Amino acid sequence: MTWIELAPIIGAAFFASLVECVEAATIVLAVGTVRGWRAALTGTGLALAVLVLLVLALGPALSRLPEQALQLFVGLLLLLFGMRWLRKAILRGAGVIPLHDEEKVFRSETANLGLARATARCGLDPVATVTAFKAVLLEGVEVAFLVLAVAAGSPALIPAAAGGALAAAILVAIAAVAVRKPLARVPENTLKFSVGVLISAFGIYWTGEGLGIDWPGHDLALLGIAAVLLAAALLGIRLAAPSRQVEGVR
Repeated sequence: MTWIELAPIIGAAFFASLVECVEAATIVLAVGTVRGWRAALTGTGLALAVLVLLVLALGPALSRLPEQALQLFVGLLLLLFGMRWLRKAILRGAGVIPLHDEEKVFRSETANLGLARATARCGLDPVATVTAFKAVLLEGVEVAFLVLAVAAGSPALIPAAAGGALAAAILVAIAAVAVRKPLARVPENTLKFSVGVLISAFGIYWTGEGLGIDWPGHDLALLGIAAVLLAAALLGIRLAAPSRQVEGVR
């Protein structure tokens, strides 16, 4: 496959994973800072092991499904997932709801961990280990789903998508180790806006494939779909800007 065909797959997996990895790293940093790095790294390692087993189990299982049914199912899920991200990014960009604040999340987690009782079992702090495990597992499940979903068209695309996700995880890990503080300067809303457009574009594309639509230009149609979604999202920010604050949106 050419780089023109692989670039959207790698880019979508990279940027989507980058957002999830930043959120997981914030909690792991809080655990390591307050309760110790041994428990934080143990919880992270256990979660990564579970995620590897999950991908190894789901990958072959998905490949056995009828191609069109799989594309339709994954396309609808991606569309719902991407539109959810895009909706929140539009509302945040318009100032309707506040921006996601990693510093605030870090302070909240450190406060909660500081209040919890420190009781060591088998040489580990169970509260800290479980907190790190849960954070990495929950965010990692979304990453694993996205990797499998954007590659739903062919098992041959899974290595490319997994490579993009792995690159994002390594980049966030290096940055977190280097600064030892929340990655608050990462333009998370811009990333979520971009990822929302990309994931929604994949959702529309795979849904169309599942319905038997013959896209003009085949994979290159993704670029056209993404461009239309981007224009609509930017227009949505302008239209939503004067609106009052929306309640019940996290």
